[in-house]
This record gives sequence, structure tokens and C-alpha cells, in this order.
Amino acid sequence: MIIRAATVEDADALAAIYGHHVLHGFGTFEEEPPSPAEMETRRAAVADRGLPYLVAEDGGLVLGFAYAGPFRLRQAYRYTVEDSVYIAPDAVGRGVGRAVLSAVIDACAGLGIRQVVAVIGDSGNAASVGLHRALGFEDAGVGKSFGFKHGRWVDIVWMQKALNGGDQTAPDAPGISLSGR
Repeated sequence: MIIRAATVEDADALAAIYGHHVLHGFGTFEEEPPSPAEMETRRAAVADRGLPYLVAEDGGLVLGFAYAGPFRLRQAYRYTVEDSVYIAPDAVGRGVGRAVLSAVIDACAGLGIRQVVAVIGDSGNAASVGLHRALGFEDAGVGKSFGFKHGRWVDIVWMQKALNGGDQTAPDAPGISLSGR
């Protein structure tokens, strides 16, 4: 398995993987799968900010992807990102999520990011909560019944990981671009 930057050529795979989770899970609160063109627009927006959008690939097949996007678009949040990670259903349990999300976290550390936030759909999403805990994220809270999907109310789980000393010192990097390059 290799971890590499996602490209425009990955749009179909990204849409297929994400679309599965849109239709069958609670990790995202979207209810209609986006098209490959929309997934490419989203990937490009992350890349244009200089943030990591990575895929895990094996034998030419994309097994999963992860990225870090701006947490919010206000300037004070320029040292905080929100991660996302999605794995193809037939690749779950093979270490794909850990590999690709670890690479995203490492890239964020290299950018001078101070906080990575995970907003995990569904408090029963043991796989995502466990993955984040294994990578050093700490529990930051639960938002009860934030969304309604597949006929039920769905919580969100907030988790957080400090990088580069977190809030112990003032940042020495400019932070991420909130408007794109």
C-alpha cells in the first residue's frame, strides 16, 4: 500500500468510496452522494489551500482517502484543521485508515498546524472513534442529536489532537490559507 496525494484522476474512486458512506453510514451527514466532478472540486479546494488530501492505494486501486480542511473560515482558526477519513467497504480493517490518516496528521504537523479536530458522525461509530483514539486524539465532547439521517437522530463526537505544542506557545508559522492560494 502506498500513500500519495490525490489527483484529478482519483475523482471516480473518491466519489464511489464517499458515496457508499453517504448512502449506508452516519460518518457524514450528507444524504445524496456527490458526483465525481463535485468530489474533484472539493479535493482541489483543499489542495489549493496547501492542505493534504491523500489516498491509500494498492495495486492501482484506491482503498481510502483522508484530508484536512479548514475548521472554520475565520482568520483566528488558521492553526486548526478538521480531518476526514473514508475507507472502501472491502478495505475496512486492513490498516488503511490508520495509514492514510497518520500521513495527513504528519503533513499537518509539517505545516505548523496546532490543532486537528475530528467531528465524527454517530457516537456509535466505534471504528472512527477507535482510530482517532489510537492516533492520539482526545475526547472533546458529544453533540446529541445534531443530525437526522436514515430515519434516526445522530450524534456527533468531537475529538481533538494537539500538534506542534498545541496551545503551549504562540505559533511561529503563518497558518493555513483560508481563502486559497
